[in-house]
Amino acid sequence: MTESNTLTRAELGDQVHEEVGLSRSESVQLVETVLGAVGDALVRGENVKISSFGSFVLRDKNRRMGRNPKTGEEVPIEPRRVMTFRPSQIMRDRINDKN
Repeated sequence: MTESNTLTRAELGDQVHEEVGLSRSESVQLVETVLGAVGDALVRGENVKISSFGSFVLRDKNRRMGRNPKTGEEVPIEPRRVMTFRPSQIMRDRINDKN
């Protein structure tokens, strides 16, 4: 990973190249295809579950009133769709070093 502790698409491609043995360009294309499929499903409004990893879940939030913290003035917050990630129990155990 890079110094900022962020795993990039290029680094994912390199890991696929090392683990699977595809060429670098094929590995990068595979990563792009998978991420594109996940993104396309989310755009269509579908939740995405990756076994042993986690789920990307979409939720619709209704219009509500919020408050400007500086002025205290009430402002409307428009309805929107948000995405959350829920790690699987297997991933939670891996993160917390439970074997």
